[in-house]
Amino acid sequence: MIIQSLLDTDLYKLTMMQAVLHQHPAAQVKYRFRCRTPGIDLARHVDEIHAEIEALCTLRLDAGELAWLRGLRYFKPDFVDFLGLFHLDRKYVTLRPSADVPGEIVLEVEGPWLHTIPFEVPLLAIVNEVWFRHQPPADEAEGLRRLDAKIARLREVPDCSISDFGTRRRYSRDWHARILPRLRDALGPQFAGTSNVFFAREYDLVPHGTMAHEFLQAFQALGPRLVDSQKAAFEAWAQEYRGDLGVALSDVVGIEAFLRDFDLYFCKLFDGIRHDSGDPFAWGERVIAHLEGLRIDPRTKTLVFSDSLDIDKVLRLHAHFHDRCRVAFGVGTNLTNDLGPRPLNIVMKMVRCNGQPVAKVSDAPGKGMCDDPGYLAYLRQVFGLPAEG
Repeated sequence: MIIQSLLDTDLYKLTMMQAVLHQHPAAQVKYRFRCRTPGIDLARHVDEIHAEIEALCTLRLDAGELAWLRGLRYFKPDFVDFLGLFHLDRKYVTLRPSADVPGEIVLEVEGPWLHTIPFEVPLLAIVNEVWFRHQPPADEAEGLRRLDAKIARLREVPDCSISDFGTRRRYSRDWHARILPRLRDALGPQFAGTSNVFFAREYDLVPHGTMAHEFLQAFQALGPRLVDSQKAAFEAWAQEYRGDLGVALSDVVGIEAFLRDFDLYFCKLFDGIRHDSGDPFAWGERVIAHLEGLRIDPRTKTLVFSDSLDIDKVLRLHAHFHDRCRVAFGVGTNLTNDLGPRPLNIVMKMVRCNGQPVAKVSDAPGKGMCDDPGYLAYLRQVFGLPAEG
């Protein structure tokens, strides 16, 4: 089995799941998979992916895993009790070769948000690992050499720390398990932790994560008005966590609309803001100017960078911003899938909530996702975004 525990996922899947349990347990959603890397024939591996999904849906959390979750102060007893009964249900997953594009697959998840939200990360990890099983073997010695070179560069800047955000696009589960203790032991406090809940428990690391795009996307259908959907999502998050997990995601409908909504109230309520698309230097300057314009000292807030980072970009961003604000870095594929072969660029995004289309409008071309052009045009109009093209 590729996935051997329901904790082998990103923390933000569980934190969002708790909010859904308490606030929107009846919401219905749909997710759709996309491979952004051209020329990848996943269709020939459908049977193997199917078998891994079947195995995934047999998993339950054991008493030790549940006890560990209870020790994290932001998880409430009723949510952990719910997880003790929870399992993923295969009936919510559609998987088949595409009838329209040779080599592509149709992979969709549709059902109650509460029961489908944990599918995304393990499904992406499964697709990725199945693909690499059938490629020429990677040079693990080269992978370790590259990793050690990154560690050496980071150790030259002792006040720069990173976290692992690489579960969904890792080369394999075993490789992930191999590199995390190496990073922990070599970097010490410079290795701040991991988004992966299972490995956080396994290797005594700090689990990191707050919210993903889907949380704000869902409020496009759940909120009172579309124009207020971001504000409704941030308010719901603050009500759920009461000061914990206070990092807001900024790029669901672009930085301009985000800053309009992220007013003095939210700037004081949240500890930081996460970047996930567009020029990170320009983004950081905009956020700092926004905070200063509200008379908030940026040095009291954390800017979290997590978009396609490598160690060179981490160090450049750190040098540029570290004395002007707090900075944090979530490094994904460049840590967990840098052994030589080209990594896949795969995503799985929410496209519908309660029967209504939802969208992500990225600050970077090609990272948005929506299955309804009419709705996307309306969203752009409501938020004052320029038309596509």
